[in-house]
Amino acid sequence: MAQNAVYLPDEFLAQMRDLLPAHLSFDEFIAACQRPLRRSIRINTLKITVEDFLRLVAPYGWQLTPIPWCAEGFWIERDDEEALPLGSTAEHLSGMFYIQEASSMLPVSALFADGEMPERVMDVAAAPGSKTTQIAACMGNRGAILANEYSASRVKVLHANISRCGVANVALTHFDGRVFGPALPEMFDAILLDAPCSGEGVVRKDPDALKNWSHASNLEIAATQRELIDSAFHALRPGGTLVYSTCTLNREENEAICHWLKAQYPDAVEFWPLNTLFTGAEQALTDEGFLHVFPQIYDCEGFFVARLRKTAAIAPMPSPGYKVGNFPFSRMKPKEEALLINAAAAVGLQWHDDLHLWQRDKEIWLFPAHIAPLIGKVRFSRPGIKLAESHNKGYRWQHEAVIALAGVDNPHSFELTHQEAEEWYRGRDVYPQTPPTKDDVIVTYQRQPLGLAKKVGSRLKNSYPRELVRDGRLFASNT
Repeated sequence: MAQNAVYLPDEFLAQMRDLLPAHLSFDEFIAACQRPLRRSIRINTLKITVEDFLRLVAPYGWQLTPIPWCAEGFWIERDDEEALPLGSTAEHLSGMFYIQEASSMLPVSALFADGEMPERVMDVAAAPGSKTTQIAACMGNRGAILANEYSASRVKVLHANISRCGVANVALTHFDGRVFGPALPEMFDAILLDAPCSGEGVVRKDPDALKNWSHASNLEIAATQRELIDSAFHALRPGGTLVYSTCTLNREENEAICHWLKAQYPDAVEFWPLNTLFTGAEQALTDEGFLHVFPQIYDCEGFFVARLRKTAAIAPMPSPGYKVGNFPFSRMKPKEEALLINAAAAVGLQWHDDLHLWQRDKEIWLFPAHIAPLIGKVRFSRPGIKLAESHNKGYRWQHEAVIALAGVDNPHSFELTHQEAEEWYRGRDVYPQTPPTKDDVIVTYQRQPLGLAKKVGSRLKNSYPRELVRDGRLFASNT
């Protein structure tokens, strides 16, 4: 592999020399920072099992090496990356896998360690969605996730990734993460705070990541992180788990933040060690039981992960002092609900009891039931998935609902050929040799739903959202 021309400031290197544990070599640290990052993917078990995915991609000659801390995670090497980017493969487009850095899979693994199965989870800084979709897969689309993102432009990216991966149990918000402690006191079973940080661990992916680095800036960021973890801890119920993580390496933004929280609430904060999270975890273990991952240990990005348990209730924060406004949705009436459920089943859409039907004018939505107690306390960007719009002749089913609810081996599906599926992703109508008998069909490829098509004569009218349409080369060459 070629070396990266990575910028490493002298003051940063001096700090790392002091910080590095005795069993790690400083020269190896520098060498690891200069090496390009290995690519890695996480198989999305909401769409396909790990075994079925490995069987499906076996003909491609991809080299997949298991990631120790995530059963669905693999480092990937492939010969045709130049000709066909990983993001243009059929399996990525249909949400069967997520391109995710290996070390960024650690926080969610820590959140669900020891068989934990929380019902209401918050991801405080969620975009672009790698961890939110990983949490949803761990929960099997059950329960509810509040996924928050402060940056408005990144909320769109977050929604697009959630939708592609068939996630149905997420409500999106767009706030500064510091509002949740006051607004939603002790409402969550588990919280992930993957905090904004100085990004010292990402130089292998971004050689200029440390161009504006300074120790003073680290301390400034740490002040924000203290406010965020304080807010998150207030939003956590007693007995709940908080995972705090960053992709940086200095102590001020990592261990010191956790010690500060413990000092604030000595009777309510307990550090839960991560020594048994996976085989080899001890190589990155700190005295407190946190994981301080230097890039040379597992040949991945630098990362920090701490797991904390809230052992007692704490005094509430002052109320947030903002108006939420009226909630514009109402629960669907039982008679209308029954009609809609039958109509949805007729095109092959169904859902479990954890999702409830709500309505706003002609829009019909499915909200995760466990979000209901938060209604009126925060304003949602998207409180669930948009299922349909009602009109005189029935319902117009929404793309995100088809992707999330159609499942595999749907009796109402129509399997496209390789070439037809490519045409579909390019936004073009499809002309199958033998058209389906039904007028409305869920089109699939590799058994995965791609969208809903209407038969018009001998063609299938494309309903793929315009903003998702792709050009350039698609799919693996030897399918």
